[in-house]
Amino acid sequence: MHIVVVGCGRVGSELAMQLSEEGHSVVIVDKNRDAFRRLTRFHGKTLLGSGFDRDVLFKADANQADALAAVTSGDNTNILCARIARDNYHIKNVVARIYDPQRADIYMKLGIPTVATSLWTTQQVKRWMLPSDDSIEWTDGASTLHLVERIVPDELAGRPLTHFSLGEHVRVVGLIRGGQGRVDVEGLFAQEDDTLEFIVTNQGLEDLKALLDGSAK
Repeated sequence: MHIVVVGCGRVGSELAMQLSEEGHSVVIVDKNRDAFRRLTRFHGKTLLGSGFDRDVLFKADANQADALAAVTSGDNTNILCARIARDNYHIKNVVARIYDPQRADIYMKLGIPTVATSLWTTQQVKRWMLPSDDSIEWTDGASTLHLVERIVPDELAGRPLTHFSLGEHVRVVGLIRGGQGRVDVEGLFAQEDDTLEFIVTNQGLEDLKALLDGSAK
């Protein structure tokens, strides 16, 4: 995947390095040249400038990007970058870091995935940018049950949530929509950008992956 990261602070630099080490094509943008010194294990491209500058985005190959994360220290900059990425460059997976949690809720409702800084982790932004992420949130002491969090693929939006519970191995136990979590999911239908919480067995990990990848029989 080709990924653009705007902001080379603590989160942006760590995110860019992780994605680069995983083999993705990564471009990181920052207005401060010294910020790039944080990139101690980075194999991508650095660009000096603003993340909403047209020339900078052109050099970053934004028109070919699969994902963009706006993680500067300014809410307005991050939202502007996210909106340009989504509306002008039609980048599919876009996420913005927001310091004001009330504003984060507003932008989530407008369809721009955001995470307030108090809740922010590199793993969370990767989950938005790379929906196929196979990470596990929690495992029981015997390593037989796991809690996992997955974003609903666009092609499965509109399906009832019962579609995502697979026999005795996969059970939907929660939903996060518009920044709000709920466990009363009976009778609901999946929407784009929903995050589903699952309890799965070891077999269920494979079954769920096949379902979300579209390879389930």
